[in-house]
Amino acid sequence: MPTRLPSSVLFCCDYNAVRSPMAEGLMKRLYGHEVYVQSAGVRNDLEIDGFAISVCQEIGVELSRHRVRSFDEMQAWGDDLSGFDLVVALSPASQRQALEMTRMFHLEVEYWPVLDPTGLGSRREEKLSAYRMTRDQIRERMLQRFGPASDGDI
Repeated sequence: MPTRLPSSVLFCCDYNAVRSPMAEGLMKRLYGHEVYVQSAGVRNDLEIDGFAISVCQEIGVELSRHRVRSFDEMQAWGDDLSGFDLVVALSPASQRQALEMTRMFHLEVEYWPVLDPTGLGSRREEKLSAYRMTRDQIRERMLQRFGPASDGDI
């Protein structure tokens, strides 16, 4: 059952290189400027994943300019977690970090168990298939949680 669209959402995962950038890009594409959206990772020692860029590009979601950042960098750059209405964790580690960092705030933290595609498949097409599954899981969860897209569905 869809609930009210929050005014700001932070998506987080382990490295901010696959799942959380996908979620950030999808949220922006589906709901436009209705929601302030950012993403972060527990760590930031990877670059944006090329497979994530490819499968999102297939549906018109641009990720190639995404720059990974950690929770610590996010806060150093002025995006305090207390400024978000909702934090969506896409990995257990990011859920723990988000709960720890928000325990002093009245802030909703949700955990969406989403497939980590990074270790799946040995050939390019197998890997792309796994990344598409992750992308589609995130998209379906968003539509269930937030309702129909602003500009039609992708």
